Amino acid sequence: MTASPNTVGFIGLGTMGEPMALNLVRAGRQLTVWNRSPAKCDLLVQSGARAAPELGALFEACGIIILMLADESAIDDVLARGKDIFAPRVSGRTLVNMSTVSPSYSKALAAEVRAAAGHYVEAPVSGSRKPAEAGQLVAMLAGQQEDVEAIRPLLAPMCRQSVECGDVPGALLMKLAVNIFLITLVTGLAEATHFAQRNGLDLARLVSVLDAGPMASDVSRGKGAKLRDHDFARQAAIFDALKNIALVTEAARAAGIASPLSDVCVALYQEAMALGFGELDMVAVIRAIERRSDEGVLAAHSGEHTERFDEAT
Repeated sequence: MTASPNTVGFIGLGTMGEPMALNLVRAGRQLTVWNRSPAKCDLLVQSGARAAPELGALFEACGIIILMLADESAIDDVLARGKDIFAPRVSGRTLVNMSTVSPSYSKALAAEVRAAAGHYVEAPVSGSRKPAEAGQLVAMLAGQQEDVEAIRPLLAPMCRQSVECGDVPGALLMKLAVNIFLITLVTGLAEATHFAQRNGLDLARLVSVLDAGPMASDVSRGKGAKLRDHDFARQAAIFDALKNIALVTEAARAAGIASPLSDVCVALYQEAMALGFGELDMVAVIRAIERRSDEGVLAAHSGEHTERFDEAT
């Protein structure tokens, strides 16, 4: 299969992929799109993109393929990995993997793509739907230098900055490191809100104090306002947060690295999922914290913690 090297295909028009692809179209990029649910292509087509009738047509037409998919199995499916068609599908093309997957998976995929005479660049992004809509994501790039440089201009309509992270899987490892901070920050904000709420404090005042203080950030302002207003409309969902923090702990175990805060977050987001909040914004993790309080989950350990503190001091 032959394709023009500068034509771009975009696969995966979910919460993040749709606004990212729209920003490419609005910047004048001729884009061919495909999504497992074809109706998700409608807005892109109305904005000037072309919808591929099927995956094979997209690969035939495009020399650069952006992947923004939910998980590893979805990537394997669209690439036909493990099948005879995989090599001709990726040969001569540049795959830009913007999905968040495990570093070990990405490293193996990069080797297979390169063995099939294709090119592979990791380009995971930091940010949720609102930054995606505004073109304010931050991309982390990894791959062979010439491949990274070739696709960097393509990212400009979607990302306000891109940072090189060496070879694969450096970008995904960087993304996971960033996600540790992000998820523990939001989880800590949810716990702070719960603490204030159960002590009868005014949440608007809590948010005002946080916004005025040294810990204020775009994340704390946005998520603090959502917690104040009990607004759980999805920007980055509970299931996304759980997937990301689980990838962190998996990578930490593989490297023999302690991940105490991430381990706690995995448990809390699993509990939030079990309570039925998986589709809500990640600030809904407060519901899992509330449940623990209501059930007295930590009451049995409080005396032990106090005793240990007294001994330490």
